[in-house]
Amino acid sequence: MSIKYGSKQIIKKLVSDGVLVSTPAGSTAYNLSVHGPILSLHSKKLSIAPISAFRPRRWKGKVVNDKSKIVIKNLNPNKRPVSAVADNLEVRNAKLISIKTNSKIKFHLLYDKNRSLQKKIKIEQLRREIN
Repeated sequence: MSIKYGSKQIIKKLVSDGVLVSTPAGSTAYNLSVHGPILSLHSKKLSIAPISAFRPRRWKGKVVNDKSKIVIKNLNPNKRPVSAVADNLEVRNAKLISIKTNSKIKFHLLYDKNRSLQKKIKIEQLRREIN
């Protein structure tokens, strides 16, 4: 796969089990389990994290602004078919995946007043720095 962010080439050739693009709200879930960064809820960033990267083996991913489009291209669709999944919607045999945030969608994030989500994120971030 190759990954572009806006007009910038992030990675020319990635061989891996997949790529995960995560919003700040999703950065503490599957993104964290594939060793992606935890993003602050108000950061206006997206995390691009490789899933079991084979080449380049040590590529840790990238944090990008949420304004530009991310394009993931399958470099060899016949030999290595790619599936794209977003919110339980799956598309098989994808050749080109274009990802852009929709700022028109709004939601209220609910949490316990006695257990600040920002505090939990800070604790998780510190825990990762220590390890």
